[in-house]
Amino acid sequence: MNEVWKKPPITLEAYQALVGKEVGVSSWHLIDQPRINTYADVIEDHQFIHVDPERAAKETAFGTTIAHGFLTMSLMSIMSYEVMPVIAGTTMGVNYGFDKLRFISPVRSGKRVRGRFVLAEAKLRKPTELQSRTNVTVEIEGEDKPALVAEWLGLIYFA
Repeated sequence: MNEVWKKPPITLEAYQALVGKEVGVSSWHLIDQPRINTYADVIEDHQFIHVDPERAAKETAFGTTIAHGFLTMSLMSIMSYEVMPVIAGTTMGVNYGFDKLRFISPVRSGKRVRGRFVLAEAKLRKPTELQSRTNVTVEIEGEDKPALVAEWLGLIYFA
């Protein structure tokens, strides 16, 4: 069971009161070369800028390999589990997509990233369905510019 479900739940009203506020900041997550290589294998994208450190050092301005943007984006799930509250009575939550997703800066192999979450919207679509919009910034440790910014949509269902 994911750790998110072990958190004490909050009421729907308490969740909606978080709109406009920073809900939390995740822990740091390492994006090292083995993680990048595994991701490359999963999505079958072995472009040298991701998987060949020697060539990337010689032929790119990055100085090393970089993570796939979608790898960085995919870590938002575990980051959100760390910080987003669970609403009492929730039966499941699903990813509804993005209204905005921009990859701002590359994440070099060996760097750590973390997510900063601001709840922007939490509206009932039906009595048993809540749509949330969360503004997420994935920061790169020691760098001024973030890896990405996103407006992430989710649907939360109740019994």
